[in-house]
Amino acid sequence: MSKITTELLLERAVPRSTRLRKIETLNLSKLQLKTGDLDPRLFSRLRHLQKLDLSDNLLDKFPNSLTLPDLRVLNCNNNKLEDVTALKQFPLLEELTYENNVYLTLNDDYKVMFLLQNLRLLNGKDITKLANHVRRVNSRKLTSKVTAHWEKFFRDQLPEKYTAEQVKSIRKKFLKSVQTNVVYGPSSLSEFTRWRVKMIAEEFLAYSLGVELNSDTEPEEKTDENEEESTESPREAAEDVAQVGDFSSYISNVTVTPSKRKRNHSKSSPGNKRSKSQANTEEEAEDVSAEPLHFLQCHSKGNSREDFKTQLWSCVFEPVLDSGARKDPIVSSSRTVATCGGESVCLIDCETGTVLKKYKVATEEFFSVAWTTLTMVISDSRKKAHNILAAAGRRGIVKLIHVAADFCYGEIKAHKKPIATVCFSPTQETHLFTASYDKRIALWDIGIPDCDYNFKASQLLVLETASIPLRIALVPTCPEQYLLAGCEDGCFAWNIKLDKGQKSRPFEAIFQFPDDESMTTSHRVDGLAFLNDDVVVSKSSKPGCIYLWSWSRSFDAKGKGCQRTMSAVILAELEWSTTDMSYLTLSTCPAKEYVFCGDEKGSVWMYNLSSYSTAWGSAKGKRSERRIPPTQVLTWPELSVNGEQPPEILVNNVVADPAFTYLVVLTSVNITAIWKKL
Repeated sequence: MSKITTELLLERAVPRSTRLRKIETLNLSKLQLKTGDLDPRLFSRLRHLQKLDLSDNLLDKFPNSLTLPDLRVLNCNNNKLEDVTALKQFPLLEELTYENNVYLTLNDDYKVMFLLQNLRLLNGKDITKLANHVRRVNSRKLTSKVTAHWEKFFRDQLPEKYTAEQVKSIRKKFLKSVQTNVVYGPSSLSEFTRWRVKMIAEEFLAYSLGVELNSDTEPEEKTDENEEESTESPREAAEDVAQVGDFSSYISNVTVTPSKRKRNHSKSSPGNKRSKSQANTEEEAEDVSAEPLHFLQCHSKGNSREDFKTQLWSCVFEPVLDSGARKDPIVSSSRTVATCGGESVCLIDCETGTVLKKYKVATEEFFSVAWTTLTMVISDSRKKAHNILAAAGRRGIVKLIHVAADFCYGEIKAHKKPIATVCFSPTQETHLFTASYDKRIALWDIGIPDCDYNFKASQLLVLETASIPLRIALVPTCPEQYLLAGCEDGCFAWNIKLDKGQKSRPFEAIFQFPDDESMTTSHRVDGLAFLNDDVVVSKSSKPGCIYLWSWSRSFDAKGKGCQRTMSAVILAELEWSTTDMSYLTLSTCPAKEYVFCGDEKGSVWMYNLSSYSTAWGSAKGKRSERRIPPTQVLTWPELSVNGEQPPEILVNNVVADPAFTYLVVLTSVNITAIWKKL
């Protein structure tokens, strides 16, 4: 038997080498090697090894720590291998052969296809499409079955407040039951199915109940580790094509004080002053309109339950695919919402509070998410509509996620500075606007991916801004012609019509707003949305200032020239918090004519403006003389997290679904609150 030495490695290198770190190809075949001969300390010096031939030896398994970070091609033919899971330590492996290992079966082929995300050739055959199916479709089906099994047979067995012993007991029962009862695919793959089911179930328990994975479980892939990206190397970029995870942390150890569980809000009459509209008396607490359903801590850095610092910024409800081209806003959204903050993007079922999927990039801080629906050609040449989620943030990169396939299929390096917000055109499904700290708003055509997820993105337009754009909105009556943006130093409008030759364009108009006794263009606009086809709602950095104004009466489309100053025709002003804190943004629910805005105390101010819209629609509609008070203010319940109160809570964003069934509240303390309207 030949023992492996430094001299042997140098001699067996192709071509022969004088230093281990220079070896890229190594032939160690026909040496009667056993597993114990593969010394991890010696192999760890082969930092640039790309091709390794270990055929015709006596290996029964691989050591777990060979540390060959650049290995691409591995030949293990004619050995005695019994297990393949240790091969996951070679994440860049593209070609693998292990023919004539009598103990390996079809189940092992499926295991390596799942574990090795870059594998293209297995035993000389192209397995790209099959591997994609195993990693995405198979995983999605099994995850659904595992979750359903828990919900049906085990969820009610666990008390609301459980002990470590109770968790340990139910964990053992659940793992045994789920591996026995969850069946999928042909019987010839039953071993692979049990292996994946156990892995998925362990992940589910770890994320849902905080159960640590035991050392006696099967080795698991840690998908997060390969998601720390680099914008430099194509090789590293390939490693970042991360799968969307399926579970995340739920604050099961958060309790709501029972006396405050009464759907707290206050209801203002038109004559109430602000101090009364925020009151939280027992009488007002009984006047119920919504109840808090769930409080989730699903964006924690490193899944830490102690993380109350991660800021949550953006959320948007997923469109329903069969809603008739989304013509009816009431039926155009599901109860699934995408949220972002910190290093992750989550998909949440608002009714159950389940975190359905989680996409994570360790070096990113996500600021914005947006949905579009693309008609894609699937494998059998049929066309089918699929929802695509775009996510962007501090790195200036847009991630494109095919949610149904649990797959981030591409990225657009849109800006060199952070992206503050993104939005899709409502009329052109592939048109995406990105607003960046580089003082530019770019329009992209993201293209439509083919069945292998090949796509081509192109930049169509660049809008130059005078200051950092914070919020953007397309004008509903002409979304292909005008875009409005709230910026650090004002509110601006651009002509975005693509038949104009100019690819880089300055703003066409800047709007003036009241400032004490005069009008000014210089103010931060950190909230911007349309309440209907004409009424714009914008929030200023001026304390307590939310304006409603008319787009059609403010913007003079017939005027000539760019960078014109126009006075916003104010219809009304909403009564809001007196804080001068910025970046607490607002949103609207046009179908129900509601405006929402959170404050610096964790409260949500809600304005039902349906009784005002008729008057505003009149050409002679005049400004309301007094501020419109909130219809309701939902106050933050008293939460206890591990027996302690969370720190000061700011509501960064609050969004309702189109039917105003759910209200999602994003905070500065890494808590997503979901309310349900009664």
